[in-house]
Amino acid sequence: MDQIERQIISLLQADGRLSNVALAEQIGLSESPTYRRVKQLEDLGVIQGYAALADQRLLGLEVTAFVQVTMERQPDSATDAFHARVAAEPHIMECHAMSGSHDYLMKVVARSIDHFSELCMEQILKFPGVQHVESSFSLKEIKHSRVLPA
Repeated sequence: MDQIERQIISLLQADGRLSNVALAEQIGLSESPTYRRVKQLEDLGVIQGYAALADQRLLGLEVTAFVQVTMERQPDSATDAFHARVAAEPHIMECHAMSGSHDYLMKVVARSIDHFSELCMEQILKFPGVQHVESSFSLKEIKHSRVLPA
């Protein structure tokens, strides 16, 4: 990836609504080569999509919890079922397979502690293969970024 492509990625991460004309001006290329480069970055999967970033609290999601999940030893089919349930639950914002003492780490958002409790006890604990969960709550967000260093 060359410097211009890195610049395109940085600019589009800062403002995904940036027009091709404005993008071309900022990187110092004409519109056609700029469009081709953006399209190529999209086709290669470097740029995976565009989204509006919403304020979690203004949407009524006051609670952020980090849930460590320990799984029972199980066949791959149960793991696949667990992954499918995680993917289907919109309050699970992220889920990572982990090294260490827990198998997964999830970032979960909820309207309230009661709502989180319901999500955890009625959903997550009943996902296929889940043996144990341990939750920690965010008291204050210090940094939140979706911008990757390019």
